[in-house]
Order: sequence, then structure tokens, then C-alpha cells
Amino acid sequence: MRVTPISPERLVELLAGRIHELADDDRRLRVAVDGAAATGPGVLADALVEPLRLLGRPVRRVSADDFLRPASVRFEYGKEDPDAFHDLWLDQGALLREVLDPLEPGGDGRVLPTYWDRASDRATRARYVELPPRGVLLLDGPFLLGRWLPFELTVHLTQSAAALARRTPEAERWTLPAFERYRTETGPDELADLTVRVEDPRHPALVERD
Repeated sequence: MRVTPISPERLVELLAGRIHELADDDRRLRVAVDGAAATGPGVLADALVEPLRLLGRPVRRVSADDFLRPASVRFEYGKEDPDAFHDLWLDQGALLREVLDPLEPGGDGRVLPTYWDRASDRATRARYVELPPRGVLLLDGPFLLGRWLPFELTVHLTQSAAALARRTPEAERWTLPAFERYRTETGPDELADLTVRVEDPRHPALVERD
């Protein structure tokens, strides 16, 4: 395994180029940026939007945080249960039905940008939007790998347990066992097409497997 430091700007440039080169036809591409909130998956996904558009790729941003199950399901075992956080919070069925499946070859390209508002614990009632041919969906969130969700490219942002604990707010540290379980049971570092170490998000490093 080789770990190569890379600047945040160069990382975005490299990823945008990699995504752009995935297909030179009219296929729509689904890209997952997977990682705990402390690793900044949403920040990286946002940073990819403009470079991809400059390459002629329409982009749609979606966050897994907007595709959660109702509170009655998420909190069935309490509000701070790490196993429920790992297993139950994400509404995988809604994400497939409303976002990923419509981007399959032959799909209509109409996706729901948001599904559930966790603050009001109600459906967002968002309107469907179309991702044109050659478009790119950028989805960020935790625990996206190992669920048989269809992506053309997966990027996993990883941190050591110590760095993750240090960068996770006190009120959210109950989630740490869930991320340790994800690391040991799912092995996202090995599953992802690209793994980026972000002990300090200002100084990322590419992890290359031999």
C-alpha cells in the first residue's frame, strides 16, 4: 500500500478527470463520496460540481442525509444507538427508487433531490428534477458502500480512529462505534474505487493498493 500526499485542489482535479473519463457516451454517471461527516464528504462532492460542469457534464448533488428513515424507525432502540445508526438510518429503498435507479441506462433521468426532512420528520415534498444525458450524480454520506447500491465510481474518505474521535463533536461521539464497525465489517478502504486518507482534510493523501 502506498500513501501519496496530494493537495485538495489537485485531488478535485484528479477526481473530476477520472469521472469525466468514465464514459464518453450519453450515459449518466453515479458517483458516491463516502465517509463520516468529520472527513468532509459533502465538501469534496460540492467542490467537484464546477470542474465537472466546465468539462461539459451536467451535475446533480444529493446527500444521503436527506434520505433518512422516519424518527420512529431511526430511534426505535434509542436516539444514540450506534448499531441503529449503522443499519437503520439510511432509507436505502428510497435512495434506489428515487435517485439511483432512474439513472440506469434507459432510465428517464428524473431524480428526487431530497426525500425526508429530519427536523420536521416529514417528507420534503421536493419536485423531481432531470439529470440530462452525460450528467453526473454526486452523492455524499456515510455507510454507502457494501449495500449493493449501484455506482459507476466510489470514493471513500478515511481517518484513523484517533483522528475521527478528535474531529467528531462531543454530542456525536456516540456514533464512533458505528464507524469502527463499518471499517471492520464492510472494509470500505478495499471496496472503494479510490480511497483518500484525510487525517487533516487540508492535507489529503491518496491510498493506492498494490
